[in-house]
Amino acid sequence: MISKTALHTFPPERHRGKLVRHRGGLISVPVKLWPAPETYRRMTKLLLNVTIERSLGPVQVVMSPENTVRDLIKAAVEIYVREKRRPLVKETDPHRFELHYSQFSLESLKGDEKLIKLGSRNFFLCCSKSKPPVGLCNCSEEAKRAISYQFSWIKLMDFLL
Repeated sequence: MISKTALHTFPPERHRGKLVRHRGGLISVPVKLWPAPETYRRMTKLLLNVTIERSLGPVQVVMSPENTVRDLIKAAVEIYVREKRRPLVKETDPHRFELHYSQFSLESLKGDEKLIKLGSRNFFLCCSKSKPPVGLCNCSEEAKRAISYQFSWIKLMDFLL
């Protein structure tokens, strides 16, 4: 025998609403009351991790997906300076930095690209090769020092032989 509550929980076929599970069973909600799929599936903010060259950990930036790579660079540098991270940056011009997918990526991202289209939430910020900022990126000097240091060991090895 069918109970009365079972008959009342299912809506008649003539309703064009969606079934929603409710405490008492399933109920019908008119389609007009449901939000459009674009409104509740659209991302409003992104959490992005930007590791700055020679820094210990990433800077976390929350931004709109409609912002560009230039906006992300500017925000990451501002947060880095505000948090007084090491090594300290004397110059904070965002045009002196490039954003990459990783530290092993040679190609930098274009400044006018939207964040939502990048496909990643983790990035690497390094000095622009054309205009390096003062105090943060001395990569060429460090490389020369490392090479000269290695050559000094080679000379010592020749002496020992």
